[in-house]
Amino acid sequence: MKNVFSIRRRRLIAATAAAVALPAARAQAAWPTKPVRFLVPFAPGGTSEIVARSVAAELTRQSGQNVYVENKPGGAGVVAMVEAAHAAPDGHTIILGHVGTLAVNPYMLANQPYDVNRDFVPVTLLAKVPNVFVIHPDVPAQNFKEFVSYVKANPGKLNYGSAGNASAGHLAMEYLKLVTGMFITHIPYRGTGPQLTDLLAGRTQASSAGMPALGAHIRAGKLRAIAVGTQQRIAAMPDVPTVAEMGYKDFETSQWYGILAPVGTPAQVVKKIQEESFKALKSSAVTERFATDNAVGGGGPPAEFAAFIKREQAIWSDIVKRAQIKAD
Repeated sequence: MKNVFSIRRRRLIAATAAAVALPAARAQAAWPTKPVRFLVPFAPGGTSEIVARSVAAELTRQSGQNVYVENKPGGAGVVAMVEAAHAAPDGHTIILGHVGTLAVNPYMLANQPYDVNRDFVPVTLLAKVPNVFVIHPDVPAQNFKEFVSYVKANPGKLNYGSAGNASAGHLAMEYLKLVTGMFITHIPYRGTGPQLTDLLAGRTQASSAGMPALGAHIRAGKLRAIAVGTQQRIAAMPDVPTVAEMGYKDFETSQWYGILAPVGTPAQVVKKIQEESFKALKSSAVTERFATDNAVGGGGPPAEFAAFIKREQAIWSDIVKRAQIKAD
């Protein structure tokens, strides 16, 4: 708790100084004035990095300053979140927040050296990406129902990989286990890239991730898509059913990603980052990439993202409790 209070105390001092020094605050609103560090709390190769790099490239082009992505995996995202929380609140260190770090960790992890609702400022939602459930072709199941039946007939014999504890894939699979009654063992990795290596080699049998990371492998026949977590089928795979239409009414899970800044970051700077991110999301490079991956772009104001996070926390706090999701 001492660490949390020290973060807040430093942020309060910084915010007070910004309010008093109005000319300095106005100067800061010309963000960015130097290279921007964009932290991603997972290893390279996953949807989080793809979303972050797509937006960072456009922010770099728009601003003339280098917005560089730094992957910092570990501790279910806690390692990167701690670093971001301790960074100077000037808009030159931002972090990619997602469902795990913002809506699940507060209820899954007993102790965190920060408070996601007090030590960070929501800037903007960047994207929502459908969760896709895939299996290795060696699994003797051609579709979702056959997979569920096979797992139930072989409880504990299959493994699924994820990008790590509280990653979107971990949450999606645990939610699926809850509603179907399957027992399949979770193997956490340090990112989607590493877990896909083992899945493609057949060392694990199933996974859930976003289309940006899985699409090429599905098209090549190296993985078999058996369901999507959205309420509606996705355009990229119109023949793949939703979990909901397989008899599990109201099942819905997607990956989502947004930008956070350390608390104390001046409101003018937060607004500038949001506005520049909105421009980036509307660029042809990003919209074309997102369309390929069935990602839905965001870009709304900070208050809208804050309200979205609050709704997601209400949903996932209940799922964490019911599914007894724990950090493996």
